[in-house]
Amino acid sequence: MAAAAAAPLVAIRDVSVRFGGVVALDRVSFAIGAGELLGLIGPNGAGKTTLFNCFSRLYTPREGDIVFDGRSILALPSHRMAAIGIGRTFQNLALFRTMSVLDNIRVGSHRLGGSDFLSNALRMPWTGREERRLHAIASELIDFLDLRAVAHRRVSDLPFGVQKRVELARALAAQPKLLLLDEPAGGLNHGEVAELGRLIRRIRDERSVTVLLVEHHMNLVMSICDRVVALDFGRKIAEGTPAEVQRNEAVILAYLGTTRK
Repeated sequence: MAAAAAAPLVAIRDVSVRFGGVVALDRVSFAIGAGELLGLIGPNGAGKTTLFNCFSRLYTPREGDIVFDGRSILALPSHRMAAIGIGRTFQNLALFRTMSVLDNIRVGSHRLGGSDFLSNALRMPWTGREERRLHAIASELIDFLDLRAVAHRRVSDLPFGVQKRVELARALAAQPKLLLLDEPAGGLNHGEVAELGRLIRRIRDERSVTVLLVEHHMNLVMSICDRVVALDFGRKIAEGTPAEVQRNEAVILAYLGTTRK
């Protein structure tokens, strides 16, 4: 008898979100396997950001469920997402601009620590060990993302493309199982987008992180993702390999306003 297929790491089940009379998501369902790199695409207003905000617990679906690692996340508050293994970056950078690169990354590892104000104030012996462990995590990520030369510089003094890598490092510092990337190619030039694509694949391959990528840059999505889900007006219109989605008539219609002759 064949072994049962492993459960997906993420299952989005008939998720619907409405804002007044506007349907932002309409019974959207798909799954993400552990170790998969999945792209989520669609024209502006398709519902991509709304779904991301459901993951971050900024929105609660009116219907449906989001199951992560075997349990629903919808009863959890937003500040619990990092603790259960979900990390994310933002379309608009959300870094501490006056802090150094190193300190920004160390903020990301906060959920791995167990110290509190009193323990730190009393300088308990174990807090020093924890501090060294968290520093080692941040230092390793600085090397992984080629940030050693700027580790002690203020984020606000760095080029935009480097700041994007800092935000990736901060998200990875919490050692997530699932990484949500919200328009990471926005504002990057052609060479930086190509480098970003290689970096996302390395993150998935070398750090065993499952990735959900929301992106308008079609060349990036189609070149690095294992599968792609396409939304339009809040509905899922296609799902499959990049090649299958690129050929899908509903996707062509959504982006171009016409089907191929």
